Amino acid sequence: LRAARSIAEILEDPLVDGVYVATPHAQHGEFARQCLEADKPVLCEKPLVPNLAQGTFLVELASRKNVFLMEALWTRMLPVYDSVSTWLRDDAIGPVRAIQSSFCFRAPFEPEGRHYNPALAGGALLDLGVYNIAMTRWVIQQAAGSCPEPSSIHATGTLADTGVDQRVSAMLTFPGGVTSQFVCGFDGSAENSMTIVGERGSIRLPSGFWGATEAWLERPGEPVLHEQVPLRINGFEYEIEEAQRCIRAGLVESPRMTHADSLAALRWMDEIRRQVG
Repeated sequence: LRAARSIAEILEDPLVDGVYVATPHAQHGEFARQCLEADKPVLCEKPLVPNLAQGTFLVELASRKNVFLMEALWTRMLPVYDSVSTWLRDDAIGPVRAIQSSFCFRAPFEPEGRHYNPALAGGALLDLGVYNIAMTRWVIQQAAGSCPEPSSIHATGTLADTGVDQRVSAMLTFPGGVTSQFVCGFDGSAENSMTIVGERGSIRLPSGFWGATEAWLERPGEPVLHEQVPLRINGFEYEIEEAQRCIRAGLVESPRMTHADSLAALRWMDEIRRQVG
């Protein structure tokens, strides 16, 4: 790959079925474009791209070329979330009222590193907050069947010296009054859990909710339900298998991580970054 001028050159080889490339966020769009142009299915690590304009371009290209494209948001595919989905769909905690989550860790300030470098699309929101955003949408989808656009988004944050977001706190309010509050950042530590608050109880995903293998369902006056589903390998196998299933079925997108899901997350993150500055 290092000796080639582009991924497209490699993909022209009829013996090549696919290419694995690790890139910063800023390069996702261009490499995904080259693969789609070469009629090669794409499973692209989150965030799909840094902004809505680039995401819309890729989705339209995949649709026009009839080639599979999926953002690799592994959390949505983890087996313990199948149990959480069942609880939400069965109305186990009643109507969802609020979602609270955090994803923070200390990342040393390195201006040229991927966390803080604007040229690499650095920043806490794209790197960490994408999980809070994506799982907010997922929870509401499971509980209500679909997720509307937020009726309001309020965000504050702290910028690093390079100008990217070092920490973001946001509240999204949806029609009907459901709220999602989250914090993500490179400048502190947090519980890094997610709690879904319902009218009659709550669901809690412990520290590291993005890679969870356990979930608790708690309702006043009732025994706590604990679901534990260990990963078969390391957790990434589930999104890979979903992509394989969809590609074999001739699909352009996954019903579990749709193009609309990816574009909604990018749209909300664009607005959050605009407010944070």
